[in-house]
Amino acid sequence: MPTNQLPLKDIHLPELISWWPPALGWWLLVILIPLLIVLLYWLYKRLTRKSAIKTALQKLATIKQYSFLDNDKKLRELSILLRRVAISISPRTEVASLTGREWLAFLDKSITGTPFSDGYGQLLADAAYRKKPPTELEISQLLNLCEIWLNAQTKHAKRK
Repeated sequence: MPTNQLPLKDIHLPELISWWPPALGWWLLVILIPLLIVLLYWLYKRLTRKSAIKTALQKLATIKQYSFLDNDKKLRELSILLRRVAISISPRTEVASLTGREWLAFLDKSITGTPFSDGYGQLLADAAYRKKPPTELEISQLLNLCEIWLNAQTKHAKRK
């Protein structure tokens, strides 16, 4: 053995990197991804709600201008319009099955008083059972009431 040989130790590898605790970047991802998902869901709901109400207000203006529609058809169009808006802005399970007085009570929740349950809004529930079609005055009052309800939904959307 040569005398000038150094006593070297064998090569040793570093310890394996542990998976715990994770690096800071992983912690940030764990926090940011759920927050991003919640934010996107909230934004989607808000935009959907606003666009549904905006479209409904445009449709309501169109119904008001239809001179060729008789009052029964206007009443049906209003009923369909309110139902679609209610389903798109409220949980479907709460709204879709409502009929009669329950439906009118739901519509009354958004505005002061009970104009749907006790006023011209009753036309929405009673239309199928009436012998004569609603008058121009009744339809005009119902159109105004529907506009008030839709505008109340717009204000409600801004608060959310």
